[in-house]
Formats: sequence, structure tokens, C-alpha cells
Amino acid sequence: MSVQYRALALALLSVAALVIVVPTFVSPPPAWWPWKQSVRLGLDLQGGTHLLYQVQIEQAIDNSVDRLAREVEREMRDAQVGAFTAEREGRAIQVRLGNREKRAEARKFIQDRFPNLTVQEPGGSNAPDLALELQQRELLRIRDGVVEQAMNVIRNRIDEFGVVEPTLQVQGDDEIVVQLPGIQDPQRAKDLIGRTAVLEFKFLAEGPQAGTLESPGPGTQVVSGERDACPSGKCLVERRSIMTGDVLTDARVQPGGSLEGPTVDFVLDSQGARLFGEATSAKVGRQLAIVLDNNVQSAPVIREPITGGRGQISGRFTFEEAQDLANVLRNGALPAPLKLMEERTVGPSLGKDSIRQGTISFLVGSMLVWAFMAIYYRGGGLITDVALVLNVLFLVGAFALFGFTLTLPGIAGLVLTVGMAVDANILILERMREELRLGKNARAAIEAGYDRAWSAILDSNVTLFLSGLIMFQFGSGPVRGFAVTMCVGIATTLVTAVFATRVMYDWLVSQRRLATVSV
Repeated sequence: MSVQYRALALALLSVAALVIVVPTFVSPPPAWWPWKQSVRLGLDLQGGTHLLYQVQIEQAIDNSVDRLAREVEREMRDAQVGAFTAEREGRAIQVRLGNREKRAEARKFIQDRFPNLTVQEPGGSNAPDLALELQQRELLRIRDGVVEQAMNVIRNRIDEFGVVEPTLQVQGDDEIVVQLPGIQDPQRAKDLIGRTAVLEFKFLAEGPQAGTLESPGPGTQVVSGERDACPSGKCLVERRSIMTGDVLTDARVQPGGSLEGPTVDFVLDSQGARLFGEATSAKVGRQLAIVLDNNVQSAPVIREPITGGRGQISGRFTFEEAQDLANVLRNGALPAPLKLMEERTVGPSLGKDSIRQGTISFLVGSMLVWAFMAIYYRGGGLITDVALVLNVLFLVGAFALFGFTLTLPGIAGLVLTVGMAVDANILILERMREELRLGKNARAAIEAGYDRAWSAILDSNVTLFLSGLIMFQFGSGPVRGFAVTMCVGIATTLVTAVFATRVMYDWLVSQRRLATVSV
């Protein structure tokens, strides 16, 4: 590549970096400016919320057993094997048959349909007909997958919440760290993240077998409810669920009237639509309880079979509450409850102080480096100083372009980047000095200086880049922020310390303005 083309490439890169960087320092940028995105700041720089949750893994196992009990009961009823009830008792599922003569048939049916369960026949007059327990490998699978599943659900909820660059990471065996930059009021975020969002469809209990709120009958339970659905604040519902929120495919907010407020419309998949249609066809005139996290949101009367696979949840929500409810339903329920272990809110004033201190440290360090290079290496040091300015420009531009988050450790990485860039140029300048002592002219000394220093520069930067990748992969939040800055800084250093300075030297030599190299 000729000197002219190299100079043109450097000029284009510099202009592109300047276009990207301007929104970082001029906020808002001019209306005609083509780039609007500035560098994203981390929690420690712009303030926000830090939350530490513990995933209740044991509760996840209990939830899985509950779900299996409902599936066993439904499958056996559909196959007419003779199940009367299937309820969880501890970590076991107790199955009571309507016809004890079908015990062998029921045992074989369960073993074929539910291979992850072990089947036993306990003795005793009051003992259940069959006792089912999860196999050990299934317990291990649930334990291993529940934290990852909770991470995915939380991430989806936060993404729709609109937080820019949140940080989610697993800590230990059962803890999740959530950092939300820019969120100063954490209450809504906590409600959104920690909401289990277990949606169930049940019928309100009726008849003499239902019992009362003080003494519920077998197969019924008492849950709290909204006043519109349960005037006393509590409802008596059937313990058996028609279906759960697993069959939901979508949930959207719809505006309501001035009295009832917005509602949440939901759409069911094919299995949910079938179950909903069968249940509502058989129970026309009954009240259907829509239960969210053991609280009856609404209890409409079924006027006719609902076969379209659509429904609606009302409950005098505000628009914000309805939006959050649609969010958690759309992204699925948490596999287990979350226990808030730690909460910290970083105020914007602290973030401004961090930015000011970090900026001062960066400027002081950079000015000392620039002064040293200009004094010790004279003309070569001045060219290095120009390259350092371009290096910082490219680095900040890369952060804005690719959406990386700048943290306080990232500012430390900026200072380190300046030091690494100077180190590369020092190698080049020292090699030039050696060549000039041997009596070579300026062009020969420049070419030999870059050729002889290149292998050492490449080896040191590749080693640092690999170290940065390791820190990013295995480090925590602050370490990862430092690693990102260091890795991006290595790439920009190679562009500026080697390519940019070589363009400057070649241009000076080609214009016959450099008879000797001032180093």
C-alpha cells in the first residue's frame, strides 16, 4: 500500500471515530449529526440498582412434583385408568384410585407414561394405592437447570423492561446478581424480577363437598383474591387446576373503561385451547378463577364454551401494572421463588463523582506520559503523542459503536491502554536509535525499526489479549469491564502505535521533510 493510500485510510478511520465519539462529549449532538448513540455507562458511573437473589431450588423441586401430580391425575382420568386423586405429600405423589382392582393397570400406565417416576405400593389401611417419587437423576436435572432457567426468565423480563446493558451473572450455586444501570427507583424492578408469575385456571368450589372458608373440604383450598372476585378477600377454589400458564403463547395489554382499567388479553397454544374448550364446555354456568401467584385476579362466569384459545385477565390494574403482568406472563413463570439477599442503590451523584475522579486520573496519567515522550524522544515522541490521541479516540468510538459498557475499572483499562501503546512505540523508537547509530539514513532506520520491533509488539499484545479473554470469561462484573477495555484497547493500539505512526513517518520522508529521525 502506497503512502497516499495509507494516509487516506488513516484519515477516514479518524473521521469515522470522531463522528462516533462526538455524542459522548456533546449531549445532545446537533440535529444534523449522523450518529446519536453515546458510550453506555455502567452502574458505578451513572448510578442504578444492584440486587442479589437466591433461587429457592428446593421449592423448584416441590413445584415440579406438584406439576407432575396434576399431569398424572389428568392423564389417568383421560385414559380412564381409575385415578380418583393424585396429590403431593412432601416429595411424593399419593395416588388414590376409584377402583383398587385397577392398581396393576395404573402402575403399568404410570411407568410407561412417566419414566422419571418410581412407583411403589405402600401397605396399610389409610395408605394411598400408589406412591410416586422422582428418580435421583431427575432430581439432579432439576437442581442443575433451575438457576439457568431463572436467569433466562429474568433476562427476558428485564429486556422488555427497557434497561440498557443490564448485568446478570450466577454467583455460587444458587445466587443471581442483577445490576440495572440508570434505575434509581428499584421497587418496580424488584416486583418485575421477583414475581413468580405462576398462572393457574381453576373453578370456584361449589356444593356441599366444597366445605367453607373456615373448613375447606377435600380437594378444595382457600386462596386470597381481589374484591371483585372474592368479596370477603378470600375464595374457595378447587385444588385441581384445569391448566397453567405454560400453555400461554402471548399476553398483551388492552385499554379498558374508566372504571375497570386496562386488561391483559392472553392467547393459548393448541393444547391450552383444547383443555380450555373442554373444561368450559363441561362447566357452563360455573365461575372460572384466574389465579396468579395464589391470588384470584378475576372469576368470570362461563356463559358459553370458550373454544377460541383466547381469554382476558382484569383486576383494576394501572397501565403500568398491566404492562408488567403481560411481560411476566409472556416470558414465562420463574421455576422457583427468588429470595432477595442484598440490595444496593447507587445514586447519580456518586456516579458523577466516580466519572470526575476517573477522568482526572486518566488525564493526569496521560499528560505525564505525553510530556515524558515529548521530552525524552523529541520528534519521535511528538508523533507518538498524536498516535495516543488517535488511540483514545478509536477506543471510545469502538465502545459507542459496538454498545460496550464503560465502567470505573474500564477507565483504569483506558490508562493501561495508553501505557501499552507507549510501550509499543518505545520499542520502535529504540530500534530506530540502534539503526541510526549504525549510520543508516532516515528511511532505512524507520523501516528497520518497525520490522525489528514488530515481533516483540505482536507477542506482548497477543499475550495480553488472551489474558483479557480469560478475565472476561471467568471474572466477575468489575473484572469483565476491565477486560473488555483492555481487549479493545489492544486492537486500537496495534492500529495507532504501528499503522498510524508509520503513516506519519512515511509521509514526512516522502515529502523530504525528514532528513534524520529525531529520537
